[in-house]
Amino acid sequence: MSKDTWMSGGPPVRRLDLGHFVRPASETGTGHARVEEVLGYLVRRPEGLLLFDTGMGAGDAEVDAHYRPRRRDLTEALAAAGVAPSDLSVVVNCHLHFDHIGGNPLLAEHRLPVFVQAKELATARAGDYTLDALVDPPGPPVRYEELDGEAEIWPGVRLVPTPGHTDGHQSLVVESPPGTGGGPTVLAGQAHDFASEFSHTVLAARTGLVPVDRPWVARLAEFAPQRVLFAHDRAVWTP
Repeated sequence: MSKDTWMSGGPPVRRLDLGHFVRPASETGTGHARVEEVLGYLVRRPEGLLLFDTGMGAGDAEVDAHYRPRRRDLTEALAAAGVAPSDLSVVVNCHLHFDHIGGNPLLAEHRLPVFVQAKELATARAGDYTLDALVDPPGPPVRYEELDGEAEIWPGVRLVPTPGHTDGHQSLVVESPPGTGGGPTVLAGQAHDFASEFSHTVLAARTGLVPVDRPWVARLAEFAPQRVLFAHDRAVWTP
């Protein structure tokens, strides 16, 4: 599956390449540094065009030295998909770390609603969590739509809390259009770093052979997803 193309066989979803960074060995758990992609997703629905995550933010030399990011401008990434920021209808952040909200200040200029869990926003605003100027930029304010748990934001488009990476992390479940026969797609953000980790958790939950530290996996399974997509991994989980 090439980058920047609409995915077939389910709801119309297009992956956006928003750059990459180097996760240092101290954070990988493997003893080795790892290069990780930063991916966003466009979702086309009858109600409009949804953007899930907005890329890496800038403005902190210490963060740049630590992660060595290579950013792809959000406007450029959208243009590769034939979309302008003004074409978007709504934005979802899976959580508010700097590598998921970099385009939020730009989109604030367009007064786009940004759906986030209230718990996540409160944690981000408490400080020492992310780049504060991305959460509440000095220019036009981000138009946050705060949620307290699961919510359907459009027909067939549902946000589901998936805590773990952060307490306020959320994933997006997108149903296929009626009559298409395809199953739902889940945009899991960083609910797991990799599709293989998600696969192991799903198997553990199904078999009951080992404890599962992500109880929301059972909730996602109720939707019978056809594919699950991630923020830092191009691999796609399928049942």
